[in-house]
Amino acid sequence: MSILDSFRLDGKVALVTGASRGLGQAMALGLAEAGADVAVLDREPECTETCQLIQALGRRAISIQCDLLAAPVEELNRIAKQVQDQLGRLDILVNNAGIIRRAPALEFSEKDWDEVMHINLKAVFFMSQAAGRIMKEQGSGKIINIASMLSFQGGIIVPSYTSSKSGVAGLTRALANEWSSLGINVNAIAPGYMATDNTAPLRADPARSKAILDRIPAGDWGQPADLKGVVVFLASPAAAYLHGAIIPVDGGWMAR
Repeated sequence: MSILDSFRLDGKVALVTGASRGLGQAMALGLAEAGADVAVLDREPECTETCQLIQALGRRAISIQCDLLAAPVEELNRIAKQVQDQLGRLDILVNNAGIIRRAPALEFSEKDWDEVMHINLKAVFFMSQAAGRIMKEQGSGKIINIASMLSFQGGIIVPSYTSSKSGVAGLTRALANEWSSLGINVNAIAPGYMATDNTAPLRADPARSKAILDRIPAGDWGQPADLKGVVVFLASPAAAYLHGAIIPVDGGWMAR
């Protein structure tokens, strides 16, 4: 196998959560462009656009509706089995779905704390557990979590988001320790400040936006497509010996 061939995902099946738009849609398309069939999960009734774009690439796609905030663990197990049944296997899981709530720590509500922690951390673990059981039987698999710059830093007025994304970093390492010997790679991507719905309030605030851009050596907000290369790498045989890594894709933010 040539080095370029080792990045191919032909015959592989991926499940991407939060795939109707933004980072999730871009990563789902990147995996399909590399040859994978993709199941796209979102709380919206249909990931029609994402599925159509994947199918236009000549790959199979299925849409799964699930509100991760309301879904019991048994539902996540059912979803992993559904992907296996409909697409034949489950090789790649991208835990992308996430939410953010902003408020000063002295005013932060229990509801906002619980909902962010549930989707950003609890659902990531139990979705990984469900996929990991299938991958163990297959003898191989790739789990890719979406961390954040706030996996490394404290942030401002986002206590639950920072806590959850710090937890994602720790969980990534913990699962890598347990599952590497099973042939399962568990790694994470830490996007920087990307032009997505989550950062819309920051980009709309001239002072806050300028402060952020002034610190990014690349000088601009990242785009969802900037994650395609790294997600394909982590999902591919080229990353076979990479375990427990958290890779920043941040325009140089962490280098400052």
